[in-house]
Amino acid sequence: MRIAMLARNPRLYSHQRIVESAEARGHTLDILDTLQCYMNITSHRPEIWYKGEKLETYDAVIPRIGASVTYYGLAVLRQFEMMGVWPLNESVAIGRSRDKLRSMQLLSKRGLGLPVTCFAHSAKQADELIEMAGGAPVVIKLLEGTQGIGVVLGETHNSARSVIEAFRGANVNILVQEFIKEAGGEDFRIFVVGDKVVGAMNRKGAEGDFRSNLHRGGKATAVKITPEERSTALRSAKAMGLNVCGVDILRSNHGPVVMEVNSSPGMEGIENATGKDVAGAIVDFIEKNAVQGRTKTKGKG
Repeated sequence: MRIAMLARNPRLYSHQRIVESAEARGHTLDILDTLQCYMNITSHRPEIWYKGEKLETYDAVIPRIGASVTYYGLAVLRQFEMMGVWPLNESVAIGRSRDKLRSMQLLSKRGLGLPVTCFAHSAKQADELIEMAGGAPVVIKLLEGTQGIGVVLGETHNSARSVIEAFRGANVNILVQEFIKEAGGEDFRIFVVGDKVVGAMNRKGAEGDFRSNLHRGGKATAVKITPEERSTALRSAKAMGLNVCGVDILRSNHGPVVMEVNSSPGMEGIENATGKDVAGAIVDFIEKNAVQGRTKTKGKG
């Protein structure tokens, strides 16, 4: 198979592992810098060009689109879909997952466990939002934040209100969420490929940090998840329409709650913590499912 990967940094662990796994199985995988792709959007014969050359047809495309280039990256991925190239994750599904508010609404619609999550346009409702989320402490999240950046713990009512007013004063959209104290600064990253959980790890935040992101100094260890947590991860992936994703879950007093569904999850932490060949599972899924034109949306939406 000829496979394309949309990625800015070919040297990242995750990207190298997928390349190694694909080439070990006899496939050709080209890493294309997402921002170096440009498109001819023409009826009946859409084209993608890359560094002065028109790209030939690929059998599959693996989108590893960074959050900072989501808009352009999804446009390129839609163009691949319009050309009939099978995407590992579809553009519409990635768009859903990147919109924190929309993803929470979709998960809620499916009846999945969530922390109490509140949203308003005006900072005038700050007091009501804090109370609606269960009172201080509350977690305040930028809708555009990633890897724990733009996530603030409002430990008191006054400090939470000040943060909300500051963000809204800068015209930044935020969510206010219930703080799951019993999680103790730990969460689970559950890696889903197709209809299977291929690995799960416990992530514990650095000393004094309530965020568990590995990029912020968190530590990862393998973990055994419960059937309910497994079901929650699989249902979350299905709600987003993602074939491959990392589902972040907290253990609360009222069961597992979903914090985020990540459409381009890193693999270094999960492979090192669990010893599982996650890259191999992804390539195996592509081999079994990649069929030209088998795209639900075909670039629409």
